Amino acid sequence: MDGILNINKPPGITSFGVVARVKRLTGERRVGHAGTLDPTASGVLPVCLGNATRIVEFLIDSGKTYRAVIELGVTTDTYDAAGQVTRHADPAGVGLPQLEQALASFRGAIKQTPPMFSALKSRGRPLYKLARAGLTIERKSRPVTIYRLDLVSWAAPLVELEIECSKGTYVRSLANDIGEALGCGAFLKELVRTRSSIFDIGDAISLDMLEEAVKSSDWPRFLHQVDSVLGGMPSVTLAEAQQADMRHGNVLNIPGTVPPGAGPGYCRAYTPEGRFLGILRYLPDSGLWHPEKVFV
Repeated sequence: MDGILNINKPPGITSFGVVARVKRLTGERRVGHAGTLDPTASGVLPVCLGNATRIVEFLIDSGKTYRAVIELGVTTDTYDAAGQVTRHADPAGVGLPQLEQALASFRGAIKQTPPMFSALKSRGRPLYKLARAGLTIERKSRPVTIYRLDLVSWAAPLVELEIECSKGTYVRSLANDIGEALGCGAFLKELVRTRSSIFDIGDAISLDMLEEAVKSSDWPRFLHQVDSVLGGMPSVTLAEAQQADMRHGNVLNIPGTVPPGAGPGYCRAYTPEGRFLGILRYLPDSGLWHPEKVFV
C-alpha cells in the first residue's frame, strides 16, 4: 500500500508511537511520519506508507498551522506543560496593548533558539537526554518565518493564538519568547496542529477510526495518493523514450520547462495516461533534469 494517512494524533502519545500503531494495524513495514508533534500536542500528523515514505522530506518542508494556548506568569524547563516549573511571575501588568505589541515583534522572519528539551543532537546525543542529565549547552539560533500570528482570545492569564509558520518552528520556544518579551514568562499549555501541507484537521481520522476500518478491510479508502502533496510543483508529461531514461536514472532534456527562480527546482513527471512516475530535479548548470525520485 502506497499513500498518506491524515492522522489526528491524540495527546499523550509520541509521533513514533502513532507510526508503530499504524504499522501494527496495517501490516505495512515502511511507515514514517512527516513532522514530529510533541507527546502533549495533538492534531494533524501525516503518516506515509510504502513508497510515500520517499517524499517525507517534501511534506516536512511544507508550512504548518497551529492553535496554541499560552499561560502567562509561569515558566517551565521544557517550555510546555510537561516540564518542571522554574519561575512564577505576576502577569497582572500585561494588558491587551502590551500583548499586541509583543506579538507584532514575532511576525515575519525571526531568529529562534531551539529548546534544550528537543530531538536536535549535539555530538550525536539528543539534546533532551542532555537536559534530563541536568546539562545545558549553547544552541545556535536559526531563522524561521511566522507567516501569521493571530490573537484568538485573551482571558488573563491565558492567551489563545493561531499560528502559521515555516518548517523548523518550535511553538514551545515561541511561547517562551513571548513570555520573556512581556517580562512575566509563559509556557505552552495546549497545542493543536490544525493543518500540515494539504491536510486539515477537519478531514483527519483518529487511530480508533483506522482500527475499525482495518477490521472491515476498507482502510485504504483513507489513503491519499503519493503525488497529492506535490501540487506546488510544476508537472511534465514524458514520452515513452523519456520514461525509459527516467527509469534508468539518465538525465532528461525537456525543452521549455524551467522551474521558477534561480537554482535547482523540482517537477512531477507523468505518463500521457496520467500515471505518476516520480520527481525530477532541475540542474541549472546543464539545463537538464535529473530523476530524483522514481516510482516505477
